[in-house]
Amino acid sequence: MKPGIHSNTSTHNPNRAVWKKLLRILALGLPYRKRIILSIAIALTSVTASLAVPLGLRELLDTVLHRADRSLLDRLALGLLVLLVLRSALGFLGGYLLRVTGERIVADLRLRIYAHLHGLGLDFFSNQRIGDITSRLTNDVALLRSVASEALVTCLFQTVRFIGCLILVIVLNWRLGLLVLVIMPTTTVLSRWVGRRLQQLARETQDHLAETTAVANEALSGIRVVKAFAREPYEIGRYHNVVEAVFEFSRRAGRLSTSFGSIIELLFSSSTIAIFWYGGTQLLRGSLTAGDLIAFLFFAQHISQSVSEMAGLYATFNSAVGASERIFDLLDTKSSIEDSPDARPITFQRGTVSLESVWFGYGSSPVLCDINFAVRSGETVALVGPSGAGKTTLLSLLPRFYDPDSGRILIDGHELRSISLSSLREQIAVVSQDVELFSTSVKENIRYGRLDARDDEVQAAARAANAHYFIAELPRGYDTEVGERGVKLSGGQRQRIAIARAFLKDAKILLLDEATSSVDAASEGLIQEAMEELVKERTTFIIAHRFATVRNADRILVLDKGLIVEDGTHNELMARGGLYCELAGHQFYKGIDQSPNAVDASTLEEKISVGLG
Repeated sequence: MKPGIHSNTSTHNPNRAVWKKLLRILALGLPYRKRIILSIAIALTSVTASLAVPLGLRELLDTVLHRADRSLLDRLALGLLVLLVLRSALGFLGGYLLRVTGERIVADLRLRIYAHLHGLGLDFFSNQRIGDITSRLTNDVALLRSVASEALVTCLFQTVRFIGCLILVIVLNWRLGLLVLVIMPTTTVLSRWVGRRLQQLARETQDHLAETTAVANEALSGIRVVKAFAREPYEIGRYHNVVEAVFEFSRRAGRLSTSFGSIIELLFSSSTIAIFWYGGTQLLRGSLTAGDLIAFLFFAQHISQSVSEMAGLYATFNSAVGASERIFDLLDTKSSIEDSPDARPITFQRGTVSLESVWFGYGSSPVLCDINFAVRSGETVALVGPSGAGKTTLLSLLPRFYDPDSGRILIDGHELRSISLSSLREQIAVVSQDVELFSTSVKENIRYGRLDARDDEVQAAARAANAHYFIAELPRGYDTEVGERGVKLSGGQRQRIAIARAFLKDAKILLLDEATSSVDAASEGLIQEAMEELVKERTTFIIAHRFATVRNADRILVLDKGLIVEDGTHNELMARGGLYCELAGHQFYKGIDQSPNAVDASTLEEKISVGLG
């Protein structure tokens, strides 16, 4: 089981656990109970009409033929025709109504799962494979769909028909009825054993099916790496292995379910033969009429068909229970980040930020230790430090992607937990190193910053981000599709669209995480110019390894191993000759055969000033 999703499966009472899952599945239909009740009523009427047909045949044999009454025969035939038409019409109406209701339930479930996923914290997604999550949303729900929209219709009809036929056979001749009832205990015991095994196989099948989605998703998302290393045969082999695992579990489940159905059908067919033999002896003795025997055989055949159908449905339902475990495990997963009961929307007026004794770690490993600092309104603060120092983690705490383990964070004097999540994140803009663009047009990707923005506002944001000119040269301008994750654009172009999105959002607080680390020199100049315009009158946090990006910040915080080890302006930190000066020297002398330790801080500052322009 993947971390972050906890199974509620009971190992103490498996039967009780199964019923709880079935009840949860059935509870999905509660919002449509009136429609379902109407469907059941229609099904009852349809089955009643179908049950009258054997009774009509009984009347034909025992009365009409005995009396040789043509007019009675005509009336009986017409009555049977009306019953058959009525049964077909009601069967269509009830089946269609229940099918549509089932589809609506499944659609609601998909939306519910998708909304729940968006409400979970980032820690959940850090511990999950996207392919597995996608499989729950698609494959697992699809299995429930077959139950809710198709199997439910058949199950309802067959159950009502079975009960109706059973009542009639007992009323017609209780001795013959016993021949049907005598195999029920065997059927029940067999069903319980098969059901438990099918649930287990269904769960394992869905787990491996999720693995196929995850493997394919990973390989296709990283197709450039796959091709660069000529690993196509390796990836095909990985996918082949998981597909074969799905096939093996599906084969076992198919063998078990078809064997179960065949055994049940054999048992009830044997009871039909016993009825035929015993009923024949009763007919020869004169204690049973030919019409009674024919009607009884029809009812017995209906019972056999109904039980055979329900045996197949039983297998389907148990498979659905196995899939529902994965779905309900996901729905039962609680978000680590939620609005507190007293949280309310707040509009930032100044954008001041304070961190007071903040500690945070992933699991038992501390990443940030006793962080304390305050940022004034409109101030630009750069976070500098070696890789793994905790810079990105610190920024992730501001929009509450994670909550600190202890301490508190305040914006404009309001503790973050007292601000509603939607209000908080609407007022913070993020531009990161790994730009996420959606597979839609350039215009819609920029408009993601503010969904109600007009086209002229989108273009204004693009101009401010130095993106308008390259966009205008695209085949369809702002309507050009960027491809999945913006694959049709260069790194610098994607970054400028992300900055345009931030311009359009016009948030009070801005977080820039390595926004220029993966672009060429020409793109960096354009991005740097756009960023200088973007940070005006905004409280800004910048993470960058390039000192050209951070040297003009109002303030620089140097982090090392989760601690703030230095705090000051560029000139102040260079004069101290500490870690910041060392990092600046390493960057300036990168690729040069000379150690920064051989040069004093003032000389290094002079060289950096010249080198950085």
